[in-house]
Amino acid sequence: MSEEKYLFKEECYNIIGCAMVVHSELGYGFLEAVYQEALEITFIRNNIPYEREQEMNIYYKGIQLNKKYYADFFCYNKIIVELKASSGITNAEIGQVINYLKATESKIGLLIKFGLPKLQYKRIIF
Repeated sequence: MSEEKYLFKEECYNIIGCAMVVHSELGYGFLEAVYQEALEITFIRNNIPYEREQEMNIYYKGIQLNKKYYADFFCYNKIIVELKASSGITNAEIGQVINYLKATESKIGLLIKFGLPKLQYKRIIF
């Protein structure tokens, strides 16, 4: 099996575990901002290093653009975490995380969805 497939395995496991705690406590139906705040509390309680609403620069042909991306969380200084409160993971949302990965030259992103009775997540490798 590819080593890259399991890149940052423990860190991703910890992040997803925190999201599961939030989902089991709150369930589904809240706004994304509610899950974001609850997840931040859970990160703090579990000593997960993070930056919230991390600003990311975008470059075109080596020139920094004025437009910025803002990921919900940047954990362990290497994993982008994007939260959604709607149901189902879409290609557009996966594309959003891929763009964040390109912009930051990060290798791993997690797309976490709180909009269904069961938490959904997708680990995206770039």
